[in-house]
Amino acid sequence: MQLSACFSGRGRSWLAVLLVLAVALPGLAGSPARAEDGYELWLRYPPLDEGARRVAMPLASRIVIEGQDDSLRVAGEELVRGIDGLLQATPAVAPEVTAGAIVLGLASSPRIQALALPLAELGPEGYLIRSVRMEGRPVTVIAANTGPAVLYGAFEWLRRLQVGAPLTDLDVRSTPALRLRVLNHWDNLNRTVERGYAGQSIWDWHTLPGFTQARYVDYARANASIGINGTVLNNVNSNALSLTAPWIEKAAALADVFRPWGVRVYLSARFSAPVEIGGLASADPLDPAVAAWWRAKADELYAAIPDFGGFLVKANSEGQPGPQDYGRSHAEGANMLADAVAPHGGVVMWRAFVYSAENATDRARQAYEEFVPLDGTFRDNVLVQVKNGPIDFQPREPFHPMFGAMPGTPLMMEFQITKEYLGFATHIAYLGTMYEETLQSVTDRPVAGATVADVIDGSAEGHALSGMAGVANIGSDRNWSGSHFDQANWYVFGRMAWDPRARAEPIARDWAQRTFTTDPAFVEPVVGMMMGSREAVVDYMTPLGLHHVMATGHHYGPGPWVDDLARPEWNPVYYHRADATGIGFDRTATGSNALAQYAPGVAARYSDPATVDERDLLWFHHVAWDRPMRSGRTLWDELVVTYSRGVSKVGEMRGTWAAMEPHVDARRFDEVSQFLAIQEQEAKWWRDASVSYFRTFADRPLPAGEPEPEYGLEHYRALSFPLAPGNTH
Repeated sequence: MQLSACFSGRGRSWLAVLLVLAVALPGLAGSPARAEDGYELWLRYPPLDEGARRVAMPLASRIVIEGQDDSLRVAGEELVRGIDGLLQATPAVAPEVTAGAIVLGLASSPRIQALALPLAELGPEGYLIRSVRMEGRPVTVIAANTGPAVLYGAFEWLRRLQVGAPLTDLDVRSTPALRLRVLNHWDNLNRTVERGYAGQSIWDWHTLPGFTQARYVDYARANASIGINGTVLNNVNSNALSLTAPWIEKAAALADVFRPWGVRVYLSARFSAPVEIGGLASADPLDPAVAAWWRAKADELYAAIPDFGGFLVKANSEGQPGPQDYGRSHAEGANMLADAVAPHGGVVMWRAFVYSAENATDRARQAYEEFVPLDGTFRDNVLVQVKNGPIDFQPREPFHPMFGAMPGTPLMMEFQITKEYLGFATHIAYLGTMYEETLQSVTDRPVAGATVADVIDGSAEGHALSGMAGVANIGSDRNWSGSHFDQANWYVFGRMAWDPRARAEPIARDWAQRTFTTDPAFVEPVVGMMMGSREAVVDYMTPLGLHHVMATGHHYGPGPWVDDLARPEWNPVYYHRADATGIGFDRTATGSNALAQYAPGVAARYSDPATVDERDLLWFHHVAWDRPMRSGRTLWDELVVTYSRGVSKVGEMRGTWAAMEPHVDARRFDEVSQFLAIQEQEAKWWRDASVSYFRTFADRPLPAGEPEPEYGLEHYRALSFPLAPGNTH
């Protein structure tokens, strides 16, 4: 509305003008007045209420920076930004210490040294926040051994201010459990994003290196705020051009932007690059000319990007080139690249996601079979990057049996943040519960009781090198992730990469408070909604251990009937194995025996239908339709009821969100409301299509009270989505 129109025309009363203003400016009518589009993520700094400002103001009167470091500089700028927004007062930045000052300092600073703080034990990235007296005055010190670590501490102090946590008598120490905390961007050089649902790639390669957008700074800032310290710029299905001089120059421009924020740049390396851009006849890793080419390429990269992190490699999987093309092992390929980057302090992250048509028994077995025999043969600067489950980022998978099975090799977790199999950007699915479920899983390797978290942080096996990678959900959309609630998955990934033993619920609470409001009337119901959201998706997509039943290629919507693709493991029928006798994949000793890859105690629990959690039942067992379940229902009835429960949960989520309207700005409220409406419609589609299909095998009526599918099976089978987003093949 043009407010000037309110004043045009004769006889218009001031009362009418005020009424129009009340509609045009929601704040005058009692609704949240601050229009937001999601760009600020969890780094919003709206004014605190007057009481909170009055309490916090004396604790943030001045910022003192002790040390010359770009990261200290941006930490100081962030504190000014946050305090100015939250407290509505701009703190002075000056060297003199006054009461209430926040002192940012490196361990090497004389003023910090005088405090005799226990900084040595914090390592290069840990920080300390402590209430102390400096030069006789009460101050808050944020200190660490490096600039990026001080920056992490500054973000933590601001988080506390945002959520109303105490700021007096502080003694906070935090050190990351994992050394590499990395986003994997599946971004292509033409700005398409494989499995991306938030617009184009945020990297505008065409205008780099000459133009670096402010958005790149905001990206690095957001990552630093949750402890992410690395980013792989390009797709694992990589293009060798990314290793040529013009593209290295572009990557170097991004690295320059990211450096003050403690974010290092990595690149996915195409294994056949020596042939495609180097003019060699071979990419054989044991060929001295090939090894020399990679050493020269590493030298070129580090000359342009001195803190270049290293390479991520997808090899001999889904048609990608690799060492097996030359009869060599994954270790021989990884070690050749590791030797090239080792003189510069670089690492190689070698993905364990492999499968081929030659594996006739069970795709879930292949990564273990290829990599476990190579344990102990990888160089010290190689991490084997393993997906959380043995198939492919499904709504639910049991943990990958490789975790704990390679004690001589650092294993790096790979989670998917983008929701390739979980409804893209339009379905709310808080993945913190999935990450926690995996990380807290007991592997019983290398010792009884060891968890996946114990394996990946190196504590179980004594590895110094450790890491976690997340396939990014970030794109050019104004709100970064396509959906406001998908921002929470980026957030919880960073927080759990810092501390893999952290819990999903407090992180969800923290995110909701920072992203929307600290009002308990909002936070409590919305956190409850988030905590149940991923389980709802599992219920209406892949209940009771079903998996990979999505439509093929784009993975949008159900496709359990697909059976005509060239490779068996591309077909959903390969995974559910429904027939007249029952449904599910037998991975016990009578089937593929994939269970033998787990520790004996874990395998025993999974192998018995009486002891396996029913959420994993059909992952490990082919079960008769009439088998009694713990609820007293038959398997068929339980399957149908679970599908319906998922749909009902989405309806409940819509109701919860509808009640949040008084607490949320109109734009974000409306966008989330519309996405929830889509989710409910598509959940019903999943339920109806799946029930219609599986009933052709079960040949049983629906349980009492369950509605018939809206359409016949042929309707659902005929649906086609050739241009669904995120599918760049």
